[in-house]
Amino acid sequence: MGIIPQLLAVLGYGQKIPYGSNPAAGKYYQVNGIKLYVEEYGQGKPLLMTHGNGGDMSAFSENVAYFAKKHRVILVDSRSQGKSVDPNPKISFEQMADDFAALLDLMHIQKAYVLGWSDGGINAIMMAIHHPNKVIAFAATGANVTPDASSFADPKGWASGKKYYEENKNRVWKTTADKNRWKMFLLDWEQPNLTAADLHKINCPAFIIAGDHDVISDSHTRYIQKNIKGSKLWIVKNSGHGTLVEHAAAFNKRVDEFFSQH
Repeated sequence: MGIIPQLLAVLGYGQKIPYGSNPAAGKYYQVNGIKLYVEEYGQGKPLLMTHGNGGDMSAFSENVAYFAKKHRVILVDSRSQGKSVDPNPKISFEQMADDFAALLDLMHIQKAYVLGWSDGGINAIMMAIHHPNKVIAFAATGANVTPDASSFADPKGWASGKKYYEENKNRVWKTTADKNRWKMFLLDWEQPNLTAADLHKINCPAFIIAGDHDVISDSHTRYIQKNIKGSKLWIVKNSGHGTLVEHAAAFNKRVDEFFSQH
């Protein structure tokens, strides 16, 4: 292999960058008693990306390169997920919002744009509520406000979750992996519990997004947007829960335009 192909490979040209498994861009930060795994790409105004339940930063594989052209993109594996290990038996959205705010402080970042998907969308909302001084503006896709049956577009989703909960609520999980999976299930089974009053506290620009065939009910998406003053709404046509992947080009462009306005 010649020097030019070697350089291109290092820079990521001609191949997919392994977001979430890229030692050249990865680093651990000690935050609130645990280690958070972080990767950074690009330069410019900071943009924090927060993924969904049980996932990791690779969820943004179709978005990072686009935003890294003008942003310092900060990918983070939320606690108990990806490479960020958390042995504690409980987890909350407020706790994760605290993690991200503390992470920005450790990185000497005064405030950042935030893009969150699914549970990461809830994290973005929580940051705007509990750490308003850390958020310039945020976009949240596929977020809900309560963990009850009303949050599901398809009632079968709620029924399936309830069945799983009833069958396992008294079970003693033995392995670390099983304990963690149950913890993450309970996160979405019991949380979030956001009220209109909570959403009214948000003063930064907000872009609320969902697919027209999202697993999250349309009523929750519209409730969030209605109760955040001045927020924008986008229901992505012909899309499920993964708006940022299913319609990546349009998603990147619309979110970029929103951030550029603020």
